[in-house]
Amino acid sequence: MVSRLARSIAIGSVTLAALAPFAALAQDAKPREATITVSGEGNASTAPDMAVLSFSVLKQAPTAAEALSENNKAMTEVQAALKKAGIADRDLQTSNFSVQPVYKQFEPKDGVYIPPEITGYQVTNGLTVRVRDLTKLGGILDTSVKLGINQGGDITFTNDNPEAVFTDARKKAVENAVAKAKTLAEAAGVKVGRVLEISENSPRPLPVPAPMMRATMQKEDSVPIAAGENTYVINVNVTFAIEQ
Repeated sequence: MVSRLARSIAIGSVTLAALAPFAALAQDAKPREATITVSGEGNASTAPDMAVLSFSVLKQAPTAAEALSENNKAMTEVQAALKKAGIADRDLQTSNFSVQPVYKQFEPKDGVYIPPEITGYQVTNGLTVRVRDLTKLGGILDTSVKLGINQGGDITFTNDNPEAVFTDARKKAVENAVAKAKTLAEAAGVKVGRVLEISENSPRPLPVPAPMMRATMQKEDSVPIAAGENTYVINVNVTFAIEQ
């Protein structure tokens, strides 16, 4: 009888000892801290200092060899002119080269399908050009077209090193988040506390061209170019503690 009682007491003691740490943790657990989480957006604008051109030479001839030869001649002249204008080799990149047959389509005759006939070939050779001196852009476009560029002509204005603009936009994004948090806290009758967490949820920002053009750079007899401004946008998420 005594031994059974002793065993029961011993088991109870072990159980209480095992539960003791959990009880201590429960006593030490603090209530979840009240927080405010807001998003902030900031943007900064700057004039572009570089343009990226995308255009192509398209030539068509009875044979693929002839089309390729004519295309090569025109593209060689274009690249030579670009280099003469000060474009470095690192700023020239070939893209979207293709050789395609040209077909002549026929109307069905007496309800009989007539297959298309190859009448020639066309060769397309694309070129991407980074222009770092925007004062030369109009002249470069004009010369390129005269030498054989006959497709494309897309222009993207960008900045070679926009890190300083990113920094300005980030500061404005955080300021915007702080202002939002204060407005929410004031409406709720509480105060904004310390920053608990902050993150930037934007990939590398891309320029958003503004509708208002800032400057027009042109030379006599060249294509008029309006560079405008680039606006970079940064988004952040900030979590603040709430002071009751």
